[in-house]
Amino acid sequence: MKNEFNELFAANSDFQAGFKSQDLTGFALKGLAIVTCMDSRIEPLKVVGLKAGDAKILRNAGARVTEDVLRTLVLATHLLGVKRVLVMPHTDCRMASGDEDSIHASIMENSGIDTRSIEIRTVKDQIAALKTDVLRIQTFPLLSQDLEVMGAVYDVKTGKLEKII
Repeated sequence: MKNEFNELFAANSDFQAGFKSQDLTGFALKGLAIVTCMDSRIEPLKVVGLKAGDAKILRNAGARVTEDVLRTLVLATHLLGVKRVLVMPHTDCRMASGDEDSIHASIMENSGIDTRSIEIRTVKDQIAALKTDVLRIQTFPLLSQDLEVMGAVYDVKTGKLEKII
């Protein structure tokens, strides 16, 4: 095992000693899915006062509703008890602070790897992107028309969740 991972497995031993979630199932106990960013400053369950087992958490760069998010929501809504979805991007997001070209250029500068073959999905207007993403879920034909969808922005400096749509 690489040394870079040793601390993770040591921490897991402590986690395992106090583990109490063994009786949870894959079912979302509060009927909620949260689509949010991969940003490590966000603790999605804590932001909305929930705990392990209460909600499904879907994370990606920028909290965008991608094809994979839609695929996952189909499974979560039809098989795992999800009845409502919160799309939750955040302030100070790198995906909202540059355009595709600048992000690709930064990656090239940092690593020497040309990533222009993938779409990064940056946004110039985070609120407009959030409204589009909520609409994508609301109109996706493989999801129930009864699915409740809301969009809100999480402020990483204050912890406030502001309802947008």
